[in-house]
Amino acid sequence: MHFVPNITFGHPVVESLRKQLGQDPFFDMHMMVSRPEQWVKPMAVAGANQYTFHLEATENPGALIKDIRENGMKVGLAIKPGTTVEYLAPWANQIDMALVMTVEPGFGGQKFMEDMMPKVHWLRTQFPSLDIEVDGGVGPDTVHKCAEAGANMIVSGSAIMRSEDPRSVINLLRNVCSEAAQKRSLDR
Repeated sequence: MHFVPNITFGHPVVESLRKQLGQDPFFDMHMMVSRPEQWVKPMAVAGANQYTFHLEATENPGALIKDIRENGMKVGLAIKPGTTVEYLAPWANQIDMALVMTVEPGFGGQKFMEDMMPKVHWLRTQFPSLDIEVDGGVGPDTVHKCAEAGANMIVSGSAIMRSEDPRSVINLLRNVCSEAAQKRSLDR
């Protein structure tokens, strides 16, 4: 497994954005780094709200979860496509959000991996109140599959940034997820 040793948008960027934008925006740090432990404190001090790390990148997820909480942040736990969802399950009651990668981490513009949707569905079934995020290849053509499987948080880069009307794409993604969540709560 290979993660990068350093980060692209580090804590100085987070600190600067927090100063400019105030306390309102929710900053979720998706840490695709080889030693996620080393960035917890700097990100907390900079103003991050949630610290999402890859299960595959740490030897001791329990200690890292505890450290993130003690630093005043919510906890996100990510898995790569090759990692089984059962590997994440023991930690699900200790985290705020599970992130199922729908591409191999590393670069934007990749094709959405629909075969990750059973992981999302399984998590939603087992942990109904858990926030479940998908990241990779998600846009107007794929968001319905994500939302129906149970994702309620969407990361979308290329589909928004390459759009003629980014705001309408964001609204579509948000509405699809909201409608699916409402339907799930009515079905219970």
